[in-house]
Amino acid sequence: MTDQAGAADFTEPSAQRLTTRETAERLGVKPETVYAYVSRGQLTSNRAPGGRGSTFDAAEVDALARRTGRREPTAAAGALSFPTGITLIGSDQYFFRGVDATELARRHTYEEVAEWLWTGELRPGMRFTAPAETLAAARRAVGALPAHCGATDRLRVAVVAAAAADPLRFDLSREAVLGGARSLIPTLAAALPTVAGEASEAAARPGLARQLWPKLTGRPADEASLAVLDTALGLLIDHDLAASTLAARVAASARAHPYAVVSAGLGVLEGPLHGAASGLAHRMLTEVLERGGAAPVVADHLRSGRRVPGLGHRLYAVEDPRARTLFALLAEVPRAAPALAAARDVVATTTRHTPLHANVDLALAVLSVSSGMAVEAGETVFAISRTAGWIAHALEEYGERPLRMRPSGQYTGPRPPQPLPSGHAPGSQ
Repeated sequence: MTDQAGAADFTEPSAQRLTTRETAERLGVKPETVYAYVSRGQLTSNRAPGGRGSTFDAAEVDALARRTGRREPTAAAGALSFPTGITLIGSDQYFFRGVDATELARRHTYEEVAEWLWTGELRPGMRFTAPAETLAAARRAVGALPAHCGATDRLRVAVVAAAAADPLRFDLSREAVLGGARSLIPTLAAALPTVAGEASEAAARPGLARQLWPKLTGRPADEASLAVLDTALGLLIDHDLAASTLAARVAASARAHPYAVVSAGLGVLEGPLHGAASGLAHRMLTEVLERGGAAPVVADHLRSGRRVPGLGHRLYAVEDPRARTLFALLAEVPRAAPALAAARDVVATTTRHTPLHANVDLALAVLSVSSGMAVEAGETVFAISRTAGWIAHALEEYGERPLRMRPSGQYTGPRPPQPLPSGHAPGSQ
């Protein structure tokens, strides 16, 4: 579930100072982008001797390059870059509209965090509800799927059904988009089948987490476990321009309606390098618990050339702040203790040789394993949560010039003119 997680690249510190031009070249950005990093607090500048221009510490520049894991586009690069006021990612924390996202998710429900992301206003007590007609259409469509279909299949079908039930889906005004989003998200959760298990009320916590819990596990919920789920939903709402979010913005740039924007995001999320990461971590933790320790499991992964799931993130040189927040909450859930210990064992075993830290996929796996959830539960949580983020980016993109994301292809085929192809008609000799 990681937003393009990967191993960090570590270099030795340097006392060297770079000019603005050298810094831009090292980061692969325009000089004005360097000063944008300064204004966002991601780089520190000093005045050059003589007062002309600025200088930058090479070690800090290299650290920024490692955190971002990407190069900002120059005109020659032909890549995409655009401003966004939604999420800012720092070295070991991230922010929603300038507010610490981990604190926001811990203190407020998913719906309240979503409203903050969409509007910049905190609305205590905000609850989303699914219209009866929309929910009925989504449930019928989901119910018609084969039994072997996964949760992402069901969510994609539910989005299509909800779109078909909304004759006003092509209204891209801000209020119409927000109204549709507030009904779509609870529709997605309610359209999923309930997991068979002990019938119980999912504790007293209101909101989407309580509604989603019985769709993930048949075990009864306690308040501490629901707090973990609700916080996870809030933490995962957005994470800058992850692959699925970029797809959502491309769709919005073409003025696709919000349901189609969410469908675009779900299509990319289903890729094994994006959406399936928490499931891999779930399987690994289950095996660690079965085998009594992380060492043989980690060894098997390394021997077969596989990454150890749930470790490393291209945007953080230290522990993913989302994982850190969830681990702290999971420590308050008694039944999560074995899975949490297994996760810590994986980290400790792996970091003997490779300086990697836990990412959010590992934390989601602790929640899913300890709560008796299916392997794909983390993917379900991620998909429903991130729907609000895709809507936030769609709202931004609807305010931009349409179809601005039109890169040019670099043709590598045969040079024209080429002769017309010749062939034989079917059955000819």
